Amino acid sequence: MTTRLADVLEVLEELYPAATAESWDAVGLVCGDPGASVRRVLLAVDPVEAVVDEVVAGGFDLLLTHHPLFLRGTASVAATTPKGRVVHRLLGAGAALHVAHTNADVADPGVSDALAELFDLRDLRPLSPSAGEALDKLVVYVPVADTGRLLDALSAAGAGQIGDYDRCAWSTTGTGTFRPLPGADPTVGSVGEVTEVEETRLEVVLPRARRSRVLRALLDAHPYEEPAYDLLELASVAGRTGLGRVGELPSPIPLRELTARAAAVLPATAWGVRAAGDPAQVVTTLAVSGGSGDSLLGTAARSGADAFLTADLRHHPASEAPEGLALLDAAHWATEWPWLVDAARRLTAATNVETVVSTLVTDPWTHSARSPLA
Repeated sequence: MTTRLADVLEVLEELYPAATAESWDAVGLVCGDPGASVRRVLLAVDPVEAVVDEVVAGGFDLLLTHHPLFLRGTASVAATTPKGRVVHRLLGAGAALHVAHTNADVADPGVSDALAELFDLRDLRPLSPSAGEALDKLVVYVPVADTGRLLDALSAAGAGQIGDYDRCAWSTTGTGTFRPLPGADPTVGSVGEVTEVEETRLEVVLPRARRSRVLRALLDAHPYEEPAYDLLELASVAGRTGLGRVGELPSPIPLRELTARAAAVLPATAWGVRAAGDPAQVVTTLAVSGGSGDSLLGTAARSGADAFLTADLRHHPASEAPEGLALLDAAHWATEWPWLVDAARRLTAATNVETVVSTLVTDPWTHSARSPLA
């Protein structure tokens, strides 16, 4: 069975929806024909020329990277520039490039879940949860005999879907009363007379983005000239997606041991892992965030974490970290590479393509020298 690039992209969209990426991000298909066949996929953190060498040598049809190639946009893909050469060489080899960046960061599971798994964290939860989907609740009163027909219309417009179920609603019955005034054209009753009708109170939940569509369906399908309804904006409830993860270690360990363990389980880099805090401090709850995470220092402290492992910590935010929060700073590339293994496993399970994770270290820091300690 031939797998098209479009089929692979559909799976990736389900795993890492592009709509969840940050507004400044550049995710999705960078180059390639969705109609082309895909047999082999290479996964890497960075779309650099050394990785393209692997694509060409290995006969890969698709390169899936975490970091974007053109984050700030471009007016040219001429082969006279490093990024342009990446595009030319990929297309020349018949290979596509797809990016899953901040949409993979917030996914469930995503980049930080793979990082948390290295430490066997329990009771995992998002460090900075994404806002849940904006929802409305529609409450409408309709004659009992017309309840099913109206519910079908609302469901077709996008209301009443909860998870893998549709046409979800709650109802009860009661008596509705009204008096049509001059100029009215009542479906039931007569002008000037008080009318009582056995009605259903029908409640459905709907995505706020479909509000206009659902209300149009209500007005079109309801038998009354002037339907009575309430539209309520529901509070947003955070779900399982979001930046970073926080959880409990299998057993409390000193910061010194946690730092050594981080260096052992993360891919080796010249940067290694450095820590800030009392080496003897006992860590029970650990927060992690793949990639640059110093913007989450305050969030990590409020989460109740004893320590926070991330990358690219700057001097001033680190020196001003909340008291009691130990810090572990690893190489950016190393904190994101574990996600590739998880993404490859999920992509293989959903398609018949072969996936390979690049072990090429594309961390820009190639060596270091340590000063003698006093």
